[in-house]
Amino acid sequence: MGNNKFKILVIEDEANILSFLETLLVTNGYQVLTARTRAMGHALFLSHTPDLVILDLGLPDGDGVEFILTVRARSATPIIVLSARTTEQDKVAALDFGANDYITKPFGTAELIARVRAALRSHHQAAGAQPDGKFIAGGLMIDYASRQVLLDGQEVKLTQTEYNIVALLSEHSGRVMTYASIVQAIWGETDPGSTKKLQVNIANIRKKFGSKPGDNPYILNELGVGYRMVEEDLERK
Repeated sequence: MGNNKFKILVIEDEANILSFLETLLVTNGYQVLTARTRAMGHALFLSHTPDLVILDLGLPDGDGVEFILTVRARSATPIIVLSARTTEQDKVAALDFGANDYITKPFGTAELIARVRAALRSHHQAAGAQPDGKFIAGGLMIDYASRQVLLDGQEVKLTQTEYNIVALLSEHSGRVMTYASIVQAIWGETDPGSTKKLQVNIANIRKKFGSKPGDNPYILNELGVGYRMVEEDLERK
């Protein structure tokens, strides 16, 4: 990778977690900057323009959400929130304020690295669809140009809305999207009935994908928060 290593800023006030994350990320080939306060994190962000931020919400000099808002005012740099707060409201609030993903402590190392990879990949693809206009994950293939979805080589007949939902989730694959953000993107509205409408569409998509209730390998439930499409196959890149 040479000097093309991604630079990750970790803002976390617990020394043991901070050094653990630093070791984990360096071992996986990333450059790492560390900060233990929001102010220090902000200074490092401005001076080093990292490719990704891992942010603890409970910092000694203020709430991490403030950091998200400050960064979002000027940059689309991916932010993964790392927090002991486990309520749905906290997750949704962090995501709605502009965080890209959310991991609850304690977390698994493999999961954390997978989320980091997904956030970086998502961000670098955000400028346009996948290079060849296709999304492939396991047996699922989405051809954006022809708006076709194939599962194990067989075309899945989706309605226009169902296709739009699948395409949207795939463009942000590996990342959780809140109900509100999906609804806003698909219907441009956020009335209380919209989440129900979204859930009905997801249920229909899953049925067409041949999934039994509670078993869907492609679209994952983040209970009370939203949905996540599995990560795209990396081997084909």
